[in-house]
Amino acid sequence: MANHSATKKSVRQDIKRNERNRYQGKSTRNAIRDFRKTQNTEDAQKQFPELASQIDKLAKKGIIHKNKAANLKSKLSKVARKAVK
Repeated sequence: MANHSATKKSVRQDIKRNERNRYQGKSTRNAIRDFRKTQNTEDAQKQFPELASQIDKLAKKGIIHKNKAANLKSKLSKVARKAVK
């Protein structure tokens, strides 16, 4: 257990950050799942920029790796293009 007050505070902050990161990651994964299920082309075109922005934010904060973000956006753009055709 932490003995110093500063260490105790950092532990509390780490717990908060971990919960926030897990929530943001999970909500993005759910959004990706819903996007892949979308059959409507108009919805796919509207959702893709918002979803790409969400993925970029996760990469910027270090929740996911930047290459993983790029791979996800690439695959989702293919899904969006298939929905158009």
